[in-house]
Formats: sequence, C-alpha cells, structure tokens
Amino acid sequence: MTDMPVAVTVSGRERALLRAVAAGRCQFRGGCEPVLLVDGLACADWSVARRLVECGLVEIPDPRVPLAPAALTPAGRARLTSA
Repeated sequence: MTDMPVAVTVSGRERALLRAVAAGRCQFRGGCEPVLLVDGLACADWSVARRLVECGLVEIPDPRVPLAPAALTPAGRARLTSA
C-alpha cells in the first residue's frame, strides 16, 4: 500500500501564523506541551499552533530546549507560497 499525500487546507488564521513563523517572529518554549510564542507572547490560539505542527507545516519543537526559534518545514514553506 502506498501512502498518498494529503492536501492540507489552511485557514486565514493559520496562514497568518505561518507568515509570523517565516518572518522569524515565533519561538517555542519547551516542556511536555510546547508553547508557541509570537513576538514574545504566548499564542492565544494554541490549537492552531498544534495543528500546524501535526500537519507537518511547522517543525516539531524539541521539548528539552527551553526556548528555540520556530521554523517552517519544506511543506510549510510550499503551502505558504501557494496560498
């Protein structure tokens, strides 16, 4: 059986968060449940941040690192440029 790529639909809010990550405005605060920070503040919509990671658009943060820059995956960059 071959795994087929799944098209990911991205909302306007998700696209805005992808743009913020691409602009270098986001960081992950490590821990058992990483927190996405935007401009130093916790992202109010944690479900959007989690979805972008789960969909493979944002790199999975290392929970052992206290504070690390958030980064787009190649799929995230491609999705952002195609939106």
